[in-house]
Amino acid sequence: MTDGAALKPPRIGISPGDPGGIGPEVIVRALSKTKIPPARYILFGPRSLWEDEAKAAGLKVDLIPWKADGGLPEAGVFFHDLSGPQVPTGKGVDDSARGAASFSWFESTVASARRSELEAVVTGPVSKHAWSLAGLPWRGHTEYLERFYPGAVMSFWSDRLTVALLSHHLSLREALGRVNPEALAGFFRVVYESAVGKTEGETEILVAGLNPHAGEEGLLGTEERDVIGPAIEEARRAGLPVRGPFPPDVVFRLAFGHPEKIVAAMYHDQGLIPFKLTAFESGVNVTLGLPFVRTSPDHGTAFDIAGKTPADPGSMAAALRLAVRLAGCR
Repeated sequence: MTDGAALKPPRIGISPGDPGGIGPEVIVRALSKTKIPPARYILFGPRSLWEDEAKAAGLKVDLIPWKADGGLPEAGVFFHDLSGPQVPTGKGVDDSARGAASFSWFESTVASARRSELEAVVTGPVSKHAWSLAGLPWRGHTEYLERFYPGAVMSFWSDRLTVALLSHHLSLREALGRVNPEALAGFFRVVYESAVGKTEGETEILVAGLNPHAGEEGLLGTEERDVIGPAIEEARRAGLPVRGPFPPDVVFRLAFGHPEKIVAAMYHDQGLIPFKLTAFESGVNVTLGLPFVRTSPDHGTAFDIAGKTPADPGSMAAALRLAVRLAGCR
């Protein structure tokens, strides 16, 4: 890479999420009302969507047409106009048309990143129900990305706590089946390789047990003794900084306030309940194991307030900042 290319601000592709939710609003607010680092922010989707959203919020966002050939090296806010499916107007509605549209815009953003036209993708929140109504087989962004990058990991980052999930959008019964040696080995490797060099201090993975008291030596469950513990030892023999398993009600205290320590949670709610309790307004969802950066806010579509109450752009602004920082680390 030439010095000139290295100095260009990173290209951050942004998909709006569900147009019936708060995604487009918090994106516009974050870009115009919060302090974000210089980058080339490219809004994917119909230009009218972004202009209408800015007008509804009483904001002015100067949009410049994006040239995928990289002919615009300066920082700023650009738009990549997508015709796509026609979307009904209005907020707070969960339907197939909006689900199909949000997926189409996300798919186009990811395709651009896979062609190396973007260093990072930032996604607005989508409705899993709307995707299902639209006949889509994926439960969310991460599941779609796993189609191209098997082993991708859902993680959540904040200044106070960082969590990675062995499984995410599965029922608890299904999630328990993912606690096996092969899945754990791949999970530990992806988390470490994706995070090393991107945290302050030496990255360390603290593994949560599955059962109360981490099984209490087999009295309260044997998964820690028979599966999780041996997987940790195997990872340590391979040189990975993995420790545990720790009792689930203790491990988050060990990591709290130490962003270099990543809690490896065994299932969705085990990791997300403590994370959202401590960092709901500033947390960021990061997909690990991709050749490009992908971040999103840690909240959902908030159909109940969309178009009614101004939405807080804090988590989206954090997602944009982290995308720029991680893109610079690659």
